[in-house]
Amino acid sequence: MRKEYVMAIDQGTTNTKVALFSKEGSLVYFAIKEHAQIYPKPGWVEEDPNEIWQNVKACIKEVIKIGKVDVNKIDSIGIANQRESLVVWEKETGNPLYNIIVWQDRRSSKLVDDLKKEYEELIKEKTGLVPDAYFTGPKLLWLTKNIERIKDKIYSGEALLGTIDSWIIWNLTKGTKDSLTPEMKGAYVTDYSNASRTMLFNINSLSWDPDLLKIAGQIPLDSLPLPRPSSEKLAYGFSGDESAELFGSLRIPVTADIGDQQGALFGQVCFKKGEIKSTYGTGNFILINTEDEKIRSKANLLTTVYYSTEEGKAKYTLEGSIFITGAAVQWLKDGLNIVKGVEEIEEIAKRVADTGGVYFVPAFTGLAAPYWDQYARGLLVGVTAATTTAHIARSTLESIAYLNRDVIDAMVKDTGISIEEIKVDGGGSKNNFLMQLQADITGIKILRPYVLETTAQGASYLAGLATGFWQSLEQLTQNWKPERTFYPEISVYKREKLYAGWKAAVKRSMGWATDVPWAYGLR
Repeated sequence: MRKEYVMAIDQGTTNTKVALFSKEGSLVYFAIKEHAQIYPKPGWVEEDPNEIWQNVKACIKEVIKIGKVDVNKIDSIGIANQRESLVVWEKETGNPLYNIIVWQDRRSSKLVDDLKKEYEELIKEKTGLVPDAYFTGPKLLWLTKNIERIKDKIYSGEALLGTIDSWIIWNLTKGTKDSLTPEMKGAYVTDYSNASRTMLFNINSLSWDPDLLKIAGQIPLDSLPLPRPSSEKLAYGFSGDESAELFGSLRIPVTADIGDQQGALFGQVCFKKGEIKSTYGTGNFILINTEDEKIRSKANLLTTVYYSTEEGKAKYTLEGSIFITGAAVQWLKDGLNIVKGVEEIEEIAKRVADTGGVYFVPAFTGLAAPYWDQYARGLLVGVTAATTTAHIARSTLESIAYLNRDVIDAMVKDTGISIEEIKVDGGGSKNNFLMQLQADITGIKILRPYVLETTAQGASYLAGLATGFWQSLEQLTQNWKPERTFYPEISVYKREKLYAGWKAAVKRSMGWATDVPWAYGLR
């Protein structure tokens, strides 16, 4: 039977999505299911691995049954995921040994401080990353230092660990006889892009690094998934009870695995050096294609693997990660009750012509690129008796635009590339007011495509390339079409004056969690 679709699983920070794409790159059907985030202590963020796996299954079932899709027409499956979050599970039973420690989690901050003193340059050279609690390695180090039963299982070979892509693929392929790792109950793999976000992976050799495994707590190599290219037959079809529940007797191969932000860059068909995208989600992630060049940032950006289609080779990207953007809008709803729904913020923000001098720095879990201050905290400054909820709503949207400019300016400094346009995606890019602010604050035109689910689209493209469903990058480029373009509308003088105020506000937020008296237990 002729194959008509590629399925993509996009497992994100707050939800799981499953989508079907046609050969023309159109979104045929889409299912989404949210999961709970767990906050055991201040600065800790966890999720339930079993809930995420059940949500993956529920979304696949919805796409197939409610979408009335003939599974025989599905060519392959691609997977994208939230990257740095850590999962540990028992090899024999498949049961999780601990909740997922999410990328936002800051419990390992003190351990990172110690690592920086001795290993900062080594970590930067081998991984392209800035040492931070954001990455998987420090979370793993915290586990081995604090949870004895997990440490014992890791050292005895009874535990498997990885990012969420590995967890999903392992569960999808339980019972597989012909995966890349037939001795396992499931295929135990990751791809180079996800591995490059762990602080355990050498981006020069494209392999797990013995020195980094030692730094992370003497982690045995066998407890880690096999790193593979992003686009290839990662699991040669699958069988078993879990698969039969979803696909019957059909064996649909998993042929792509990629980190969500790299997937979005691919879905935006940024295949040439200097092409850039910004994803507006829980956080914002700006990536620029540097092709074969591993540019070592002097501006505190991350050098990371973009994607790979061939063993031992990869394309690279510079990335600026921003921890809190869409999450700040969610805070206005859940924390301050300023808006009833996140979609309402645009209308409220437009009630005022400016913020009245108010700046909001959403450093709830510290600041990421280009500042990398683990101890920065959220700041609302410039408030007067005339400040209204509309001013606060507008300052929240402006903060997202400012944070993006911080990263884009750093990218220009590092690469020497003049950026003329930025492709945008993610939920926040639907906000026309925010997109106009982004064009105004950066002075760069903003392109929004018709398909905003570019992470899932990128995963599907990589999957289809591995099977021949799509033949070339050029074919994929023809699928991309802009839905709207936003052009800068304010003067250079006004732009720079506003941005100077932002930089002053950021400076006041930095180091707050260590510099204030109560950080030392004083009153």
